[in-house]
Formats: sequence, structure tokens, C-alpha cells
Amino acid sequence: MQCSQCGRDFNREDMTGPVASISGSILGDECIESYYYCDCCGVYTVQVFWDLFSGEESSSLHGPILKAKGDAAVALIRQCSMPWNKKCRCSAHLLYFKDSALD
Repeated sequence: MQCSQCGRDFNREDMTGPVASISGSILGDECIESYYYCDCCGVYTVQVFWDLFSGEESSSLHGPILKAKGDAAVALIRQCSMPWNKKCRCSAHLLYFKDSALD
């Protein structure tokens, strides 16, 4: 896993992993979005993992995400006490996934 802007490796010993992650169940599929922050270039990289009901899995990287936009997403995720719970329907989950048919 590397920064989408500078290529810095996020799997180094001094990195603890993503700064925030959230999981949602959308029409039977699970979507997990994890935010990584690069303090060298000041941007976020987002890893999106899809576990499809049909059994197929995929992941992709998005970024660079500007700090202000990434900070806002991380702040929203941190409003949920269980961001890992794909069945959570708190206001943070609903807003984050934009009411996109969470089941």
C-alpha cells in the first residue's frame, strides 16, 4: 500500500495502518473504505474493498485526496462508535454512504 501521490510505503514499521475505516452493507455487498494519510505530502489515499454477494472481491486505490476533503471524511467516520459494523445505521454511516440502499 503506497501513497497515491509520492509513492511512500504505508506498510513501514512507523505506520500503524489506516487513520480511519468504515464498512457498509449495500444491497448485499460489503464495501470497506480505508483512509491512509501521508504526512510527507499532506494527502490521503483511499483503499476501497468490495466483497460482492456473488463471491467476487475487488479492491482499488483512490487519490490523492486533498487534506480538507480527507479530514472531513475521517471526522465523519469517527462519529460512529462501530465504523467496522457493516450493519450500523447511525447518522454517520447514512451520511457517509449517502443513503445508498444500505441493507
